[in-house]
Amino acid sequence: MIHRRDCPSVSANLYTLMLKGSRDAVLHRMQPISIHGQLSYDVHYKFADEPDSQMRVARVGTEVLSPGLQEGDRIRLDFLVGVVTAVHRAE
Repeated sequence: MIHRRDCPSVSANLYTLMLKGSRDAVLHRMQPISIHGQLSYDVHYKFADEPDSQMRVARVGTEVLSPGLQEGDRIRLDFLVGVVTAVHRAE
């Protein structure tokens, strides 16, 4: 992880960045969007270990989503350089 002390210009709200790894979350909403005919989803979630935190949104393509996800599902998000690269159903 990158910590704020290493990047003093980064705001306090963004003080950690997962370089590579996974984190569990709760799915709150999946909003389909079409950009130039390419279907993507805005995945609205909160981290499972921070239920009172702000809602977060990741825009992902359909190829990285596990099938059948619904609101309220516990999910596992894969990250690479702070960007969500896959959304799986948590076990």
